[in-house]
Amino acid sequence: MSETLEAKRDCAEARAALEEYLHNELCAEDAADVRAHLETCEECSAEHHVGEMLTAALQGACKDRAPEELRERLLASLRAARAQHS
Repeated sequence: MSETLEAKRDCAEARAALEEYLHNELCAEDAADVRAHLETCEECSAEHHVGEMLTAALQGACKDRAPEELRERLLASLRAARAQHS
């Protein structure tokens, strides 16, 4: 196989596994393969960095709490709906 085709295949495999890699969901061997590829491939490394930034932003957003007033209104609405259907 030519070096170019092999490099493209390596990139495709690394990018296919990138989400699982970001969430530590790969076995040790597969994670090591992705990590080794990221060390040598600028494009895939850049995509990994974007994934890290998006993951961090989403995790931060999930930590925010809704205002207490909104929570109380939602609970009251749910209670009213439950009462109507009982």
